[in-house]
Amino acid sequence: MVTAETAVVLPVLLFVLAGAVAAVVVVGAQLRCVDAAREATRAASRGEPGAVAAAIAAEAAPRGAVIEFGGDGETVRVTVSATVSPLGPLPWHVAVSATATALREPASDPATAGSAVP
Repeated sequence: MVTAETAVVLPVLLFVLAGAVAAVVVVGAQLRCVDAAREATRAASRGEPGAVAAAIAAEAAPRGAVIEFGGDGETVRVTVSATVSPLGPLPWHVAVSATATALREPASDPATAGSAVP
């Protein structure tokens, strides 16, 4: 009796497990996009060159992510977008992205960089 019930429920359990794994993969990719955008925005707002900020974002972003820089004279904006396949080779793809914005920090004067402010 129990075997027949298990045979009926087993496909549902596998479907739920696949959904849970897919959700974890998508949320993980989203968090990596958020981290990459945040780190690149922080570096760019400090005045790091664009190549350095892009390298920082590429290191933290999911594989194959697209990194876009924008903003104006006062702000810097970084958007990181990626497409993930949460169930591996199955033909189902999910697009995730994150955008971070920060104010540009003023350039520091090298003559006063080491002095303490009273």
